[in-house]
Amino acid sequence: MLNIEKKIDGEKAEITAEGRLDTITAPELEGVIREIVPSVTELVLDFEKLDYISSAGLRVLLSTHKNMTGKGGLKIVNVSRPIMEIFEVTGFSEILTIE
Repeated sequence: MLNIEKKIDGEKAEITAEGRLDTITAPELEGVIREIVPSVTELVLDFEKLDYISSAGLRVLLSTHKNMTGKGGLKIVNVSRPIMEIFEVTGFSEILTIE
C-alpha cells in the first residue's frame, strides 16, 4: 500500500510517499507525477515514510528524473537508511539529487 500526498505551490510541487513503492503501487505514483510534471519546474519527493522501493519504483524515479532534467530538476528528500542503501547499490545515488 502507498499513500501519496501532493502539494503544488506555483511551479514547485512536493509529493510525499508513505508505504511501499513496488510493482503494484508504482503506477499510482507514476500517474500522480505525470499529472504534475507539465506544470512545474521543480519537483520534490519526500520519502521519509517510504518503507520499500522495488525496481518498478526505481523505474518511475528514473523516468521522472529524465522528464524533469532541464526544467529545474527533481530532488528526493528525507530518505531512510534502507532506501538510501538501495539507491547506492543500484547507482541511483549517483544519478538523482538526494538530500
